[in-house]
Amino acid sequence: MSRIGKKPIEVPKGVKVSLQDGELKVEGPKGKLSMRVHPDIRVYLEGETIKVERPTNQPFHRAMHGTTAALIRNLIKGVTEGFTKVLEVVGLGYRAAVKGNNLELSLGLSHPVVYPIPPDVKIEVKENKIYVSGIDKQKVGQVCAQIRAFRKPNVYKGKGIRYEGETLRLKAGKSAGKGGKK
Repeated sequence: MSRIGKKPIEVPKGVKVSLQDGELKVEGPKGKLSMRVHPDIRVYLEGETIKVERPTNQPFHRAMHGTTAALIRNLIKGVTEGFTKVLEVVGLGYRAAVKGNNLELSLGLSHPVVYPIPPDVKIEVKENKIYVSGIDKQKVGQVCAQIRAFRKPNVYKGKGIRYEGETLRLKAGKSAGKGGKK
């Protein structure tokens, strides 16, 4: 049995959960989220808990069992607390600023990079750190990945956009000396 899937999911106070026609809807203080449940996986409400069951022990059903339970937990956490990821802008002259509904990035290119902020995600910039927050974990992660893709960290100097706490293994540059031209 999936260790994640077999644990019942507690529904906190102030969160409404409804299941209709294979669609699970969660409503909380921060907003509403919904997800489609795979037809093979059985999800049912039992008082203030949600239980997830699978029909067989096939590898696909085992995978969907744990995945469905994790996604439901993420929905509940999203409508109660929300999710935040932090990106660091590292490099001399590299800057980030929010202007209207756009994130404007100066990343050493000949032009500023303008990223339109999606409506269900909030972006703030403080001291060259970009705070991306929202209620949908997948959307927050996707926005962070798109912003990071504008200038991934350089493997030699470490300049670029990286996740907070991300460790980089920097490569050694060329070294003068052995075997070179004379």
